[in-house]
Amino acid sequence: MKCTRFSKVTAALVVAIAAPLATAQDATPTKEQVARVHGGSQFSPYAGRSFPTRVLFGDTHLHTSVSVDAGTMNSLGQEQAYRFARGEEVVSTGGLRAKLSRPLDWLVISDHAEMYGLMPKLLAGDPDILATEEGGRWYKELKSGDRDRIFNTAMEIVAALQKPDPPFRSDRLVRDAWREYTALADRYNEPGHFSAIIGYEYTTRGGFNLHRNVLFRGNAADANQTVPFSQFDSQNPEDLWRELEKFENQSGADVLAIPHNGNLSNGLMFSDKTNAGKPLTKELAELRARIEPVAEVTQIKGDGEAHPYLSPNDEFADYETWDAANLDGTEIKKKSMLQYEYARSALRKGLQLEKKLGTNPFKFGMIGSTDAHTSLAAVEEENFFGKHSGVEPEVERYKHMVIRSPMDPDLTVYGWQQASSGYAAVWATENTREAIFDAFARKEVYATTGSRIAVRFFGGWDFVAEDALSRLPANAGYTKGVPMGGELKAAPKGKKAPSFLVGAMKDAYSGNLDRIQIVKGWMDGKGKTHEKVYDVVWSGDRKPGADGKLPPIGNTVDVANATWSNSIGTPELITVWTDPDFDPKQSAFYYARVIEIPTPRWTAYEAKRFGVKMPDDVPMTTQERAYTSPIWYTP
Repeated sequence: MKCTRFSKVTAALVVAIAAPLATAQDATPTKEQVARVHGGSQFSPYAGRSFPTRVLFGDTHLHTSVSVDAGTMNSLGQEQAYRFARGEEVVSTGGLRAKLSRPLDWLVISDHAEMYGLMPKLLAGDPDILATEEGGRWYKELKSGDRDRIFNTAMEIVAALQKPDPPFRSDRLVRDAWREYTALADRYNEPGHFSAIIGYEYTTRGGFNLHRNVLFRGNAADANQTVPFSQFDSQNPEDLWRELEKFENQSGADVLAIPHNGNLSNGLMFSDKTNAGKPLTKELAELRARIEPVAEVTQIKGDGEAHPYLSPNDEFADYETWDAANLDGTEIKKKSMLQYEYARSALRKGLQLEKKLGTNPFKFGMIGSTDAHTSLAAVEEENFFGKHSGVEPEVERYKHMVIRSPMDPDLTVYGWQQASSGYAAVWATENTREAIFDAFARKEVYATTGSRIAVRFFGGWDFVAEDALSRLPANAGYTKGVPMGGELKAAPKGKKAPSFLVGAMKDAYSGNLDRIQIVKGWMDGKGKTHEKVYDVVWSGDRKPGADGKLPPIGNTVDVANATWSNSIGTPELITVWTDPDFDPKQSAFYYARVIEIPTPRWTAYEAKRFGVKMPDDVPMTTQERAYTSPIWYTP
């Protein structure tokens, strides 16, 4: 299906709205005509709407100097992180002026729970910390001014986080640092303008990246009823879920957790077994599903939506793929692990577990975030500040080590492998902590790889082609169906298949749109799962080939000058699509994937700015994208 062009939409709207009101002879509509079209006293089409009308972009995963790993090289604290996210200009650790193209709408500073607040105290020369063996030595090395010594010490500190006991422990230090943060968050929280959502990161099984970001719905008074739960309390994520459930029951406050980077877990993140390796129980599956309503599927450390080995017929599955090993390069990845790492395969696995257990632990929505350790939530390709402050933009950033493997040099991760990704998009009724949290809880959220694509996705039984002609598609979406993150009800009598209303608008600062796809996963009567990717609407006059595949959009990128032309693609795509392969007896999920035209990758911008020639295996172009949360159907 070709894109619906602006001219056609505009004409349709003129006919649909203007014709009933007046004739050529009578240009002034009567009261009766107005009442018939606008519902009596309601003239404004926006009056009385209680559903979300605005998408809010933010980051759930940002580290500052308060994080024990980031603080080894990052001098920017939590306040600078807020200022930057709000659109202010700051100076990076490396002395570079930094500013976003546009402010973010909200931010979660998710500093690591492990030894929370230690690093600023260490670098300030706290006598209690310097009196310890590790503290004294770390201080000397980090203050040496030698780049290699500082980096090696940073890696040593990161490794210390994987031990059962911390090298330094102070409950008072953690409590005081936590309360300083929550008070700061309250000061920067401006309902209606900018939401400073309180959170932290639980970091466990470091090399296998079983990490979670914990988000609070309320203010400092709520969050201060606890302190960050760390791996030094327990290395079992299941204990985190139980602790958060206990906190909710005792405090009356709301909290959730977001797993991230399943692609580096070596088969552990979306396992169908418990942490102890036993079969998953219904009780634990229910707890996980409730505590973890969304998952982070794209960020700096690669993309986790799909993998080409698992989805060989999906030409867009191999996007910013990190699949050589676990996080720290201590265990080579086996292909058998992949099915437990990627979001799409986890969603499929969830259908099977629901049949077996009566509940689906992997019924999650999808978001992106940065995992930047620079205090700068900056992932635009032309404005990318990277993973950590030891590798800020400069001539040779592309070949600096980001993660060093102690086992095999081939598993070491270098600067150019970092993905400039991503952000979390939220459909909220207002820009407040509570409304954004509630959107996460109901999964009305989606992931982007960094560009701010606006996406709507609804599923129902009554959508018709005319619904895609409206300039207010959400009116039909919420009236006739459920939004992303929702559950399709049983088919009404006479309805043979669900239909989906999906639309997207380009980021004004990024490339035009190539296509919208709907990804379907389902389970057959024998308990086997399947998937299929449908091209449902696209730009231009392309037609699918004999293999059913849509030809590529083309490429206008001028790599040498790090620019491109929006002469291909389209600013907007919208359509109604009906599943041609629907079986009412089979459970299924559907999510939308929006693909941009090719644009320069951050490496192309860097090569241009610094006049460097990077190796041929360094990618210079990208196709930014968005992944919506799924809509599920259960017979």
